[in-house]
Amino acid sequence: MSWQNWVMSGVLRYRMKPLSRRGLDVARARAATGRAAPARLPPGWGIRPSGSPAGEWIERGTGTYPDHVLLYFHGGGYFFCSPATHRPITVGLGTAAEIAVFSLDYRLAPEHRFPAAVEDAVAAYRSLRQSGIPAARIVLGGDSAGGGLAMSTLLSLRASGDELPAGAVLFSPWVDLAGTGETLVTNDRSDVMFTGEGIKAGAHYYLGDTPATDKLASPLYADLAGLPPLFIQASGSEVLLADSTRLADKARAAGIAVEIEIWPGLPHVWQIFSPFLPEARAALAKAGAFIRRVAS
Repeated sequence: MSWQNWVMSGVLRYRMKPLSRRGLDVARARAATGRAAPARLPPGWGIRPSGSPAGEWIERGTGTYPDHVLLYFHGGGYFFCSPATHRPITVGLGTAAEIAVFSLDYRLAPEHRFPAAVEDAVAAYRSLRQSGIPAARIVLGGDSAGGGLAMSTLLSLRASGDELPAGAVLFSPWVDLAGTGETLVTNDRSDVMFTGEGIKAGAHYYLGDTPATDKLASPLYADLAGLPPLFIQASGSEVLLADSTRLADKARAAGIAVEIEIWPGLPHVWQIFSPFLPEARAALAKAGAFIRRVAS
């Protein structure tokens, strides 16, 4: 464990975890994540806002449509955060994979409950395809709720007969909104950010009256056959670990190529701390190598 992770984990346990224990509040969560996160852009790279679909491009140069794209969905329980909060991930992945990134500003709950986020994600993918980008040169990515959204998008595209993207990168994906994973209990103390009960309680903002085991809202319950390769990273100490391990097991059983990495002693979605955390930069480099491989 790096000293940076030791310090970061201590701060998160002191400041973040008590909020989860009391139950995540929409207004408080949005207020805490209202600023853009720091991210260093290499020379020649820029951020370009987009109105339709809503979001932002992270790309080398500006104004030209790329021929390889990572379509990224930010985390935040489906009810907070934004493309701006997740720039440490999207900038890091874009530069590591040498690929343009489109970070989608999908509609948030509770104003827009399920399936609004899935509809926005599918529309964004189809917009990329209509611009002339081949499906084989598009990779989906997402963290936490965004990782679940990436899986839901794949399922929706498969159901509608769309040509599927080359693969998906998933950081600690939240794919079981019913909250049945054993690590919600066994990792409740070791997780420095969330409690198991806090995670389960937050699902209602997105679900509304939708059953938590709905296969499009909770992709763990869906048939995964025919989906493209998956690359998964999760922390061995986080409460959502079982979502990642069960997803990997089920995908392999369905014949999908899966790579899963369990990193010890790190916060949930530690990749977002890439400006400070060497483990985050190393994780993004590995994810970038997967993206280059499947989209080349």
